[in-house]
Amino acid sequence: MPLSARFPPRWNIPCLMGLHTGARRVPMSHHLLSFHLAQMTPGRRLSYSQPMVDHSDPTKTVQRAKKSGRTSPLRSILHVLHPTELSSAHSISEKSVGLGRQVDLAVTSIELAHGTVSRRHARMDWDGRRKQYQVTDLGSHNGTFINGTRVGELPVVIGSGSVLRLGDLVCVFEAEEIGAGARSHTVSQRAIPGDSATMQSLRELVAQAAPDPSPVLLIGETGVGKEFVAREVHRLSGRSGPFLALNCAELTSQLIESQLFGHERGSFTGATTAAKGLFRAANGGTLFLDEIGELPLELQPKLLRVLQEGEVRPLGSTRMHKVDVRVLAATNRELQQLVAEERFRRDLYARLALWEVKIPPLRERRADLLQLFNMLHTQWCAERERPENEMVLEPEAVEGLLLHSWPENLRGLDRLVHRLAVSVTEIISLEEVQRTIGEPLTHDSPSEPTHAGDTAKRPAPSKDELVAVMEQFDNSVRAVAKYYDRDRRQIYRWLENHGLR
Repeated sequence: MPLSARFPPRWNIPCLMGLHTGARRVPMSHHLLSFHLAQMTPGRRLSYSQPMVDHSDPTKTVQRAKKSGRTSPLRSILHVLHPTELSSAHSISEKSVGLGRQVDLAVTSIELAHGTVSRRHARMDWDGRRKQYQVTDLGSHNGTFINGTRVGELPVVIGSGSVLRLGDLVCVFEAEEIGAGARSHTVSQRAIPGDSATMQSLRELVAQAAPDPSPVLLIGETGVGKEFVAREVHRLSGRSGPFLALNCAELTSQLIESQLFGHERGSFTGATTAAKGLFRAANGGTLFLDEIGELPLELQPKLLRVLQEGEVRPLGSTRMHKVDVRVLAATNRELQQLVAEERFRRDLYARLALWEVKIPPLRERRADLLQLFNMLHTQWCAERERPENEMVLEPEAVEGLLLHSWPENLRGLDRLVHRLAVSVTEIISLEEVQRTIGEPLTHDSPSEPTHAGDTAKRPAPSKDELVAVMEQFDNSVRAVAKYYDRDRRQIYRWLENHGLR
């Protein structure tokens, strides 16, 4: 009698004689089978924890830890970024926290010793029912702003990644669930810099993936630094061979094949000498394939064979060569979408994505932006053997940089640093930053502030009305911003739109 016929249909018997993991079938031991058979009682579903395959040795299995039903606690941090002399990170508890120049003994307080911050400036409250933080201004003199929007007497929701400005003090608020794993101290912060929660999680994942010989797929937008992460994975892997890289979008199909797998003399027009290719050159080391989504479809089976069998055949040859190479691939495209469109092989994607590492764009790591800005400036000065003169940013310029969407990510920030470094401006204003970037700073907030009930604001003025209000307040943009209950950047935009600048 077949095994499935011996048990009622309400029992779920998932492949008792073996577990399928990818292309391999991992046999279940007799002890494990006996244990699960003993667990079967009427009305109870049969279940097991599926083991993970150790890809360095297919005969080994590693038991997957069961997920507990416990919810991870929430860790919230307020990063003070500007002025730089007050740079700090403060933990926010799930209760009311006062923000101001003077400590409030009645509640938990964070002392922010800056002249533009009122003694009792604002308060952050945890809404346990909605699982969110809210900010209320306490009648401050210079205002409280979330993502450039002024906070009034009504509490405003503040989301993770939001920019909070108290007077001229600029902060970034972050909230995340704390994982069970400890933070990694092995990954170089020079290679993968940043104190934001997203970058700490990235370093932790890199530390886990690096010693495993399996392929790693790095996913991220253009300019996020995928090759820097790849080099750090190679450094921590302990592999003695070289780190070599190839951009799959730069070459034709024939040249990519020759570059990767090598070729024999005379195998194609212009092949006057033989070449062993990058896989054989990287033997014992790591090969980084950038823009893997651009790899021609006809070459994907050859790459799959290298990953599965560890051997390559040069173009024009019948001989196979064994290689020991770890492959790291990177893409800024949705490979799963390409698989669905049959433009990328599903089996190759499955092989490459044994480790999948997502690198966040710059707009999702705002707490790191000023640190990266200063690092790029230091690097710029060192490359030119110039003394490092501090670039002083006005508060509005800092806020504008933090709220910018940075479509080019680190490349865009690097270009801005270069252009500002060659200028002679001592104090950099928001206008100077916008002029240097060459376009208005785009606001791409991950979490727009929302009121329980919005307070009415004065509508956007006409040109004549704006001229009259500017004259009324002696051309003080700060006073006009307070009059309209808007951020100063909005007043500058109105002035520019009406041709008044």
